[in-house]
Order: sequence, then C-alpha cells, then structure tokens
Amino acid sequence: MNGGVTKRSVGLVAAALAVLVVLPFVVGTYFTMFVTEIMIMGIFALSFNLLFGYTGLLSFGHAAFFGVGGYMAAFLLIHGFPSLPLALLLGTLAAGLAAVVVGYFSVRLDEIYFAILTLGFGMMFYTLVHQWRSVTGGSDGLTGLVLPPLGIGGFQVDVSSPRAFYFIVAFFFIVTILVLSRIVASSFGLILMSIRENKERTAFTGINIRAYRLASFVVSGLFAGIAGGLFAVFDRMASPSMLHWTASAEPVLMTVLGGAHVFFGPVVGAVLFFVIEHVITQFTDIWMIFLGGILIPLVIFFPEGVLGTLLARRRGKRFKGSGGDKA
Repeated sequence: MNGGVTKRSVGLVAAALAVLVVLPFVVGTYFTMFVTEIMIMGIFALSFNLLFGYTGLLSFGHAAFFGVGGYMAAFLLIHGFPSLPLALLLGTLAAGLAAVVVGYFSVRLDEIYFAILTLGFGMMFYTLVHQWRSVTGGSDGLTGLVLPPLGIGGFQVDVSSPRAFYFIVAFFFIVTILVLSRIVASSFGLILMSIRENKERTAFTGINIRAYRLASFVVSGLFAGIAGGLFAVFDRMASPSMLHWTASAEPVLMTVLGGAHVFFGPVVGAVLFFVIEHVITQFTDIWMIFLGGILIPLVIFFPEGVLGTLLARRRGKRFKGSGGDKA
C-alpha cells in the first residue's frame, strides 16, 4: 500500500509540474499573470503557515517581511543593480534580518500577546516606509524598476516578459514547496508541532522553546521576503500597502480558507481567494462585501479549511470502511 501511495504522489507531482510548464503556452497573457500572482501569494501563505499552522503562533504583522523584501529588491533594481536573482536574494536576507529583530522580542509571548506585538511591529515598519520619503518614496512608493536580463547558459532572457517571469516565479514556488515540506517533515518540524500542541510538556524535555520559535519565525520571514521581492518585480513597484496590516490579513485568510494543518492548504486557499475575487470583480466594485458573504459559509462548513476538511472526511470514510466503527 505504501508503494501505491508513493507512486500516486509522484504521479500527482509530475502532473502538477507538467501543468505549470505547459500553462503559459496554452493560455493568454492575462491568465499567465493571474497564475503568477497566485504563486507569489502562495509562497507568502506557505511562509506564514510555518509559523501559524506548525508552530502555533498567529502573526498579524507578517506583511512587514513581505514588504521589506519587496522594498529592498525594488530599491536595488531602481538604482541599476545588475542582477535580478541577487537583488531578490538581498531582499530575502533583509527580510530575514528584520525577522530576527522582531522575532527576538515576540517569540517569548503567547497567543493574543504575540499577535498584538507582531501587529505593532508591522505598523512600525509601515510607518517607517511611509515617512522615509528620501529612501522609500513615501506614499508613492518606489516605481520604475529596471529589470536586467537574466543570463542562462549564454542566453539573455528578458524577464520583463510575462511568460519569462512566470517561469522565474514557478521556480521559486517549487523551491519553496520543496524546502518547507522538508522542514516540516524533519525532526525540527516535529518539534515545532510539539510546541504547538503542548509547549509546557515540550519544554519539560529540555528543548529550548524560544530558540525553536525564533528559528521558525526567521525561516518564515525569509520566505515572506522572497514573496515580497517577487511581488515588487511583478507589480513593477514597492508601495507602503505591502506592509499594511490588511496585507498581513491576506495570508491569514488564505491559510484558514485552505487549511492550516495541511501543508498545501495555504496554496489551495490562495487559489480560492484569487479566483473568488476575480469572479466577483467582474460584476461589482464592492467585491469585498460579496467576498465576505462567500467566505463566511466556507469557514463555517469547512472548519479545518477546504482542503483540510475534505481530507479529514476522506480519512473518516476510510476508517469506517475498514471497520473502525465496530471497535
């Protein structure tokens, strides 16, 4: 049975990769950009879920690292930085450094106190980029990004092309999935889940709770920075709205919508969120009212997220089918 499950999983992964590769060649530019944005926000949601779904810490300021990564990459590219990958890397490192500082003060707290403290730090970062006009452009943000061509095997690829940038984002999307899935399946990930379930009992075994929380916080911030840098390039600008608390609410919503305790839940949530938003905005400008009206019953009838609830129901049916109800 294990071999069958493995083959099926490999088949699903291979099919998903095939779809990602073929997609931009069979759809138009608009849909290519639409999927590109979903993948970027999927990275953002996955980064958040390492902290929320696996470590048990709800952050209301995660957009701070998203914005730091975006602003650093945008600042470098506007000033003629010659390498897009290196600009994204430096943006990611800047977000990680910010996560070290914020996490050092935040991870010692629990529950609502942690959430409020991260919200406070997030709004501090937002105010900083909003007011530091000489560096960040103030309320106008940083615009006019210059995208240097990407050298691959002696060829120069124009990354301003929607199709070329789609593949760049797809690469980071796949890398994020591979790295984070390995992390949550490792002993480190098991300790994070143990901390989430019972912090006191885990601490009794001699594990340094604060150190593991900080490590999770920093890794989460690094991947949020990757998403922010990609989004700034995608949007051709970095604006203060990237760091606003409403931006921090988006990965929360996507994660809850898809399922916090299922690895691919945030990705499913990102897809659902953007598809619903896209459909509604075709008919009305007050899309947020209708979006809320759709999300409320989804959360009520899918308490573990759409993917999480479906998988739980499937496991329940298998349990009953195997005679578990007779025990």
